[in-house]
Amino acid sequence: MTTIALRDAQLALASSGSTFITSLRHGTLEVELYQPDGVDLQTPHTRDELYVVATGTGEFICAEAQNPVQPGDVLFAAAGVEHRFVRFSTDFCVWVFFYGPEGGESAG
Repeated sequence: MTTIALRDAQLALASSGSTFITSLRHGTLEVELYQPDGVDLQTPHTRDELYVVATGTGEFICAEAQNPVQPGDVLFAAAGVEHRFVRFSTDFCVWVFFYGPEGGESAG
């Protein structure tokens, strides 16, 4: 079993000078901690992804939908779909789970 402590990941992220760090890779799964700095500059990704809000609050725009988010919320963004966070607090950070094949899994 592998445990990734949020506090340890936050410390690693703070010392990285980046807005994200990869905490785990296994097969097609990649787990990152992401903390946008002022503006979320994400572009669509090539694989499906889940976000889990770890700290802070904000809003998640995905395709045409926009919803408020808070710690514990789980969000899905399909491969290739425009998405980003807006109006987020300074302590906002999310776990990101990329998985599956390039182009995403079928909805079928």
